[in-house]
Amino acid sequence: MNNQPTHSRRYSPLDRLLINTDQALRTLFGRPSTTERRNPAAGLMEPDLRDEQRRHVARLMRINHTGEICAQALYQGQALTAKLPETRQRMERSAKEENDHLAWCEERLNELGDRKSLLNPLWYAGSFAMGAAAGLAGDKWSLGFVVETERQVENHLDDHLGQIPVHDEKSRAILERMKADEVRHAQIAKAAGGADLPAPIRAAMKLTSRVMTRTVYWV
Repeated sequence: MNNQPTHSRRYSPLDRLLINTDQALRTLFGRPSTTERRNPAAGLMEPDLRDEQRRHVARLMRINHTGEICAQALYQGQALTAKLPETRQRMERSAKEENDHLAWCEERLNELGDRKSLLNPLWYAGSFAMGAAAGLAGDKWSLGFVVETERQVENHLDDHLGQIPVHDEKSRAILERMKADEVRHAQIAKAAGGADLPAPIRAAMKLTSRVMTRTVYWV
């Protein structure tokens, strides 16, 4: 009988593939595992929004929800191919915190009476592939990919905070907490040895993000 603690168990590549498949299904169609942190919007009053304001805020939250789908896929792809166990564990912990964001965005979407993007499976698959490729390139590049991703998400959240009505404290509280987490994730990845990505890769990431946000706003 193996009395080794569960957290120290060594998983085979096949084990990790099956775990990632389960996580993908939970992320896209179920309820992924979270840290059980309290939703920062809990207890705040629902704002009185005009119909066009509600639609716009809902579409922004849909973008943020899909962004968290992509972040989850990136982290899982990196965790699958990361070479050092410490790096893999760091990715998995960050991914679980990103699941908090996913749950908060979905809850806010439901409150606003809107739906998730129909393209989420497509964006998950593409982001997972990008994360796996980053992991294969080496841990310093994988961590550097996290740093750049989180920096771009931080800028993206700043833009949305500027578009949300001032009196929509619920949406604002969620985005502000998300932004603080993204900043911290980038700092952790940088301190762990993340390398600065080449300019062409950073530009390609920005272009991909722009395509995603403009598409998901409508679909």
